[in-house]
Amino acid sequence: MRKAARQKENPKAVRGSHSGRPIMALLDLLGRRWTLRIVWELREGALTSRALRAACDDASPTIVQQRLSELRDAGLVTMRDEGGYALTDLGKELFALLMPLHRFAEQWAKQRLTS
Repeated sequence: MRKAARQKENPKAVRGSHSGRPIMALLDLLGRRWTLRIVWELREGALTSRALRAACDDASPTIVQQRLSELRDAGLVTMRDEGGYALTDLGKELFALLMPLHRFAEQWAKQRLTS
């Protein structure tokens, strides 16, 4: 079945899933280039677009803005009135869920170095 036909059939479908299940939609969003890095860099507080790009190894401004827009649409990031971008409460909750994965990655990296 063609992609356009699938989307008509299920308008919530996302890349890699015909079902549009919330976990698939979240994994699709988080799997996009620079998305997790943006969430990671906003963990300690708000950053301007320029500071965020610098923290992301000078990622393309177009890509960073696109990802910020997607994260804002998802309710994970907000644009502050005083400038800059910050994690919403929902974004902070997501970040907290990523911390066990971060700890695992640190242990895994150490194990790989000693093997």
